[in-house]
Amino acid sequence: MTRPPEGRVSTLSKSIEDADDERPLAQPPEGALRIGRARDWTIGAALLAALVIVVQMTVGWGPLLSPWLEISPSLLLGLFILTALSYALRAVRVYDYFRPRFRGCFFTVLRLSVLHNTANNLLPMRAGEMVFPWLMRRYFGHGFLDAAAALLWIRVLDLHFLALLGLFIVNLREPAWIWPLAALFWVAGLVLFVPLGRFVRGGSGLRRPGILGTLGHLVRRLAMAAPSNPWIIARVYLWTALTWTLKFTAFAVLLEHFLPVEFWRVMTGVMGAELSTVLPFHGIAGSGSYELAVVAALAPLGVDPKAALAGAVNLHLFLLGTTLVLGGLAFLLPRRSACSR
Repeated sequence: MTRPPEGRVSTLSKSIEDADDERPLAQPPEGALRIGRARDWTIGAALLAALVIVVQMTVGWGPLLSPWLEISPSLLLGLFILTALSYALRAVRVYDYFRPRFRGCFFTVLRLSVLHNTANNLLPMRAGEMVFPWLMRRYFGHGFLDAAAALLWIRVLDLHFLALLGLFIVNLREPAWIWPLAALFWVAGLVLFVPLGRFVRGGSGLRRPGILGTLGHLVRRLAMAAPSNPWIIARVYLWTALTWTLKFTAFAVLLEHFLPVEFWRVMTGVMGAELSTVLPFHGIAGSGSYELAVVAALAPLGVDPKAALAGAVNLHLFLLGTTLVLGGLAFLLPRRSACSR
């Protein structure tokens, strides 16, 4: 096997390390954010077009949208408020995660968090995730890769709580003592974050030359972004739990209006919708992939696929409407507040 010249290894190592330079960037380039490749937008547009055609051929847009006329405006407003509160709690979570650095900057963090979630809901192929590290660098001079690593750990907590909700749904369907016990052990597993962060920090001074050293450095940077303080982990997980509880409550109540089935089935449909965010393909504004995930979750449970599709589309319309309203309001928040550094 031919070994690459030492100069190339050194250059590659330096370029990767420089990409995550911890020095703050006071003026990040305006065009640094890429919001998806042409291929992503093409696939996303195809999924959107396919959804429009499938709905028209199977359900019809008129019958699909007609149940909106029966919703009480006060109920709709209440569900919007619950969803808005879940967005606000996401910002609280980010603020608490980076508290020493962002003290006094909550409204800027709120703007960042809402815009990030808006981009996530609207851009194709998960391109919206890149908005978080980009805005972290733009607003606070935070390292791009460090912010992306922190976001990854936040997503781990999201998936952890979604699994907990999965146990709750199973218990709703078939109540048994084993499910609360499993949930208790699952939550107790969060303590593994503490030794992970401390172990990595303890070995952070160990470096190896060449490619292995560079990859090891990146792995350490990823692991060091994991929260290691037990109280921070507990608080951030609490915000995560409240965020998802509010959102699931709002979405389940709304979906039940369009899809009158047992509540555990409704919750399963909402779970499918939320898990669609981890799919490798994602249409413009989530169109196509969102509905497919809901139908895939409900059809095996005996729910008519056409009814599931109609419920999924209407739930998605509520999500998009809420996203556009809150995303527009986010632009009224300050880019920078009186932060204590």
